[in-house]
Amino acid sequence: MSEKRKHGQVAMGEKPKNFKKSLKRLWSYLSAYKIKIIIVVIFAAASAGFGIVGPKLLGKATTRLFQGVMGRMVDASVGIDFNYISGILLTLAGLYGLSALFSYIQGFVMSGVSMQVSYNMRNQIIQKMNRMPFKYFDETNHGEVLSRITNDVDTVSNTLNQSLTQLITSATTVIGVLVMMLSISGTMTLVALLSIPISMILVMMIIKNSQKYFKGQQAELGHVNGHIEESFSGHIEIKAFGAEAERAETFDGYNNALYNTSWKAQFLSSMMMPVINIVGNLSYVAVTVLGATLATRRLIEVGDIQAFIQYVRNFTQPIGQLANVSNILQQTVAAAERVFEFLDEAEEISDAEADAVTEDVKGHVVFKNVHFGYTPERVVINNFSAEVAPGQKVAIVGPTGAGKTTMVKLLMRFYDVQNGDILLDNRNVKSYSRHGLRHQFGMVLQDTWLYNASIMENIRYGRLDATDEEVIEAAKSAHVDSFVHTLPGGYHMILNEDATNVSQGQKQLITIARAILSDPKVMILDEATSSVDTRTEKQIQSAMLKLMNNRTSFIIAHRLSTIRDADLILVMDKGDIVEQGNHETLIAQNGFYYDLYTSQFAK
Repeated sequence: MSEKRKHGQVAMGEKPKNFKKSLKRLWSYLSAYKIKIIIVVIFAAASAGFGIVGPKLLGKATTRLFQGVMGRMVDASVGIDFNYISGILLTLAGLYGLSALFSYIQGFVMSGVSMQVSYNMRNQIIQKMNRMPFKYFDETNHGEVLSRITNDVDTVSNTLNQSLTQLITSATTVIGVLVMMLSISGTMTLVALLSIPISMILVMMIIKNSQKYFKGQQAELGHVNGHIEESFSGHIEIKAFGAEAERAETFDGYNNALYNTSWKAQFLSSMMMPVINIVGNLSYVAVTVLGATLATRRLIEVGDIQAFIQYVRNFTQPIGQLANVSNILQQTVAAAERVFEFLDEAEEISDAEADAVTEDVKGHVVFKNVHFGYTPERVVINNFSAEVAPGQKVAIVGPTGAGKTTMVKLLMRFYDVQNGDILLDNRNVKSYSRHGLRHQFGMVLQDTWLYNASIMENIRYGRLDATDEEVIEAAKSAHVDSFVHTLPGGYHMILNEDATNVSQGQKQLITIARAILSDPKVMILDEATSSVDTRTEKQIQSAMLKLMNNRTSFIIAHRLSTIRDADLILVMDKGDIVEQGNHETLIAQNGFYYDLYTSQFAK
């Protein structure tokens, strides 16, 4: 496992939880929908209120039915008042119908609010990703970010959609039922309420112990997702090196860690309802006995006992739901906090006030005493200086790790130099906006990137307003047209997620066509022909010579035979330029370049 991976995981796991701060921030997302939330509160409370009245009315019907039965036992002429009972039943049907209607409306409104909140969160995350420095993604597992966009945002959304309305309904039910219970019998209500402090003490003990496990569960889930994403993207290499067992063992470690935290969190969570039910059942028995005693003394009606027993059941159930919601709320705040942690990460230094790059860029590039390191402890570029005239074809060569690709990243401001300056047309690149600066560059990398779309759309990515004819012309220049007609669908063939339905060389040609279409002022080729055969490489070089005409071009290559005609060759070693000149001059010096060049042709 890389040090970056370890660093990313440990950093996330060690961050302290600030429940109140995260909850307050989560509420700020809801504050934009105050009116809708007020509607939800009113309708949820009304829905619960209509349901609360039901047992009281049903108790009256039961009392009237009981009185009729007992009256008939005494006097045969006395009957049951079915008209009264029918009226109550119709009233109950209307109340329960209104309760269902109000519940439907508040559910509909709250679903819209929760989906909008999750939509806004995901939008903020995606926008944040575009503002993040490359350093963050170098040090953070991509699966961790993916987990925050999917799992954590979904957790927040589901809680808002379900648990928030349940919280309102349960709170309304508890208050309403308590009022109705008091209206029937204060003594019986007192007995029923004795169960609450006992239940709350037990619930608080459970919550206190479960909170840390819910946070751990979300963190470990991110680790599992990161490992799976990493394994999917590298499944060819894993199979090629026979590393399936090692990957499976690593996954087992993450999976076991997730299992250990999840079952503890879920077990403690699942204990709440049984504990509350046990205490509630004991209260239920006590109320039943007391109610029967009061009824025999004619202190309350028989129907009141039936109604009170229903209220006791309706009273303990929402208390349990409130406890369950509080448990879910912890998990939700833990998930929201992970999202907020990402949104609070340091961003690239803003260049909103920087000047846009004008269209008359000449391509004069100067490196002045450039120093750079990805970390302060590891300097990659040390006192690099060079000048490239407009239209020059410059090759950068050197052993692996010499800093060749790093220089290109600094030129395009993927990273900013720690010391020194990089000038484009005698202006520091930092004075230009990143977007405007990068628009002047065309880049072809050794590692190709194609997305799930047609070949034509992948080429058009270089210039989104290009016509089909311009795309095809660029494809012909890059020799894509020579093979694309052999593919099913031709230019309209859809590339799969990893573009594995075309060869590596074909992918490279498509990215070269994309760069040709962009028609840049400065061209950067980082091992651009490393994945094509020798015959195709010669074809690409002829196309590139045409493309690089009157353009400043930087070519990074290990095969030195491909850069013999460069106007200037910069030879790098350990972050410094050790030699520079054209091919003939450097060979004549019989130095570092000579050794590199001749080593590729040694027997």
